[in-house]
Amino acid sequence: MTPTAARATGAPRAALVTGGSRGIGFAIAQALTASGASVAITGRDERALETARQTLGGQTLALHADVRNDSEAARAVEDTAARFGGLDVLVNNAGVGLFSPIADMTPADWRQVLETNLSGVFYCSHAAIPHLRRRGGGWIINISSLASANAFPNGAAYCASKAGLNAFSEALMQEVRHDNIRVSYVMPGSVSTGFGGRGDQGQADWKLAPEDVARTVMDLIAHPSRSLPSRVELRPSRPPKK
Repeated sequence: MTPTAARATGAPRAALVTGGSRGIGFAIAQALTASGASVAITGRDERALETARQTLGGQTLALHADVRNDSEAARAVEDTAARFGGLDVLVNNAGVGLFSPIADMTPADWRQVLETNLSGVFYCSHAAIPHLRRRGGGWIINISSLASANAFPNGAAYCASKAGLNAFSEALMQEVRHDNIRVSYVMPGSVSTGFGGRGDQGQADWKLAPEDVARTVMDLIAHPSRSLPSRVELRPSRPPKK
């Protein structure tokens, strides 16, 4: 299948999912693998990466990388393209949530959140764009959060990082759309993943499941090329009444 045919049928050949060893990232990697794509995942936990690689099976490539480091982010992109002969999809999913009052947050914690959730997206996207252009196009899908538009106490760093990610995504979308690179960002509400120490996976049935976000990503990839859903807000359909 040629790259053009792959895009036309919504069946990318090669994808990179950052933070793909667990939670939302793993669900996205699983959905891409099921669609027939060759998938690379990144993470910082070697054991979690290996477990995810074995579960995903196939040609899955597990890459130990910290997206806060521009050279490690670029290496992950280059290794993916080298292994699979190119790159069709980049999903910037790696994220950190550290929640505390601004008065108590350390500068190191602030940097960790902003550098992971925002700078890491820049590093990976910057490295991926030349590969996507060589393919004649592709997808960059960024996983944001409804917190980007609904700030809450103790979440200043996280909310700011995701608001910045939205603005970054909007600008990037306009820069590369004429290269047939489709940029979208997904803003999930509460997801049952245990993210940021805020509850264990499966604890609340009303929350979104990681697979709900993965389905949205796959729908974006399969969307007809004449239009672009550049921003998707995804909410639990029946949250608890207040």
